Amino acid sequence: MLVAGSAASGTGAATALPAHVYAPYFETWTTDSISSIAQQSGSRYFTLAFLETLSKTSCTLGWNGSRTDLVSGGRYLTDIGTLRSMGGDVIPSFGGWSADQGGTEIADSCKDVNAIAAAYEAVITKYDVARLDMDVEGRSLNRPAGIDRRNKALKIVQDWATTQGRPFQVSYTLPTSASGLEPSGVAVLQNAIDNGTNVDVVNIMTFDYYDRVTTDMGGAAISAANGLLGQLATLYPDKTAAQRAAMVGITLMPGLDDYPRRTESTSVADAQSVHTFAHDNGFNTLSIWAVQRDNGGCPGTTGSNSCSGIVQDTWAFSHELNPFTGA
Repeated sequence: MLVAGSAASGTGAATALPAHVYAPYFETWTTDSISSIAQQSGSRYFTLAFLETLSKTSCTLGWNGSRTDLVSGGRYLTDIGTLRSMGGDVIPSFGGWSADQGGTEIADSCKDVNAIAAAYEAVITKYDVARLDMDVEGRSLNRPAGIDRRNKALKIVQDWATTQGRPFQVSYTLPTSASGLEPSGVAVLQNAIDNGTNVDVVNIMTFDYYDRVTTDMGGAAISAANGLLGQLATLYPDKTAAQRAAMVGITLMPGLDDYPRRTESTSVADAQSVHTFAHDNGFNTLSIWAVQRDNGGCPGTTGSNSCSGIVQDTWAFSHELNPFTGA
């Protein structure tokens, strides 16, 4: 579905995302080009990490909270235009670990629900996007006022998008155990329900378990997704099993994650297993943290932002997961 975008600032008409999409996280604190990585990796959809506010009391968004990279400045507009000419698109993501811990996730730092909603709408119209991702983890999971403000603001935006005739989706990216969301993650979704906010995708981060026992990362991701399906059945009993499956997203962390024991290592074979499982069950989204890590440049290194820490071919994870888009 195509609808009119913001002619003054956007890059084109907002287009609904495919029902099944591989959208790896793209680290915006780098100088990398989205379209260049798209050409190299074959990926066409990217989740842009992250938008956060300038301070713990701010309502102003910047890429990585930078005063020189405000949303109003339109960073990436030309690059996104090139990506769209290739058949791709982007999903702006809000929050992330650093912002959630540091209090610069917008629903935590900004106490005005209407201002939060206006900031979301500004991103949508500036970049003509059809989905916003809320990466809520760390301390943000334990800030009930921020959780409530976020969902109230998203409800305002959803009503606005309906009035505007815009396709608009909300995804929540949340940490998980190998058996499903922690109670804090479930509480985020319950608050959304209480506020009448539609959550289209629940994207679980299947890494950094830090539990001393998880070593089969592919199996753990599948187990976590099955646990999430059970939780969604409780939260959304009026949806069909197929509708709930179509809400599921899984984000893998290629290679070694942040766990210093180096026992949590996701292989390309793990990605293949998760890909098959997601395809067979009709899931919505697959992703990795992050596309700039999809290379074997630093074997044995944990938690790198620029390489996976395992021996692998460059773009091996993306090459495995790219076919999920549109499948």
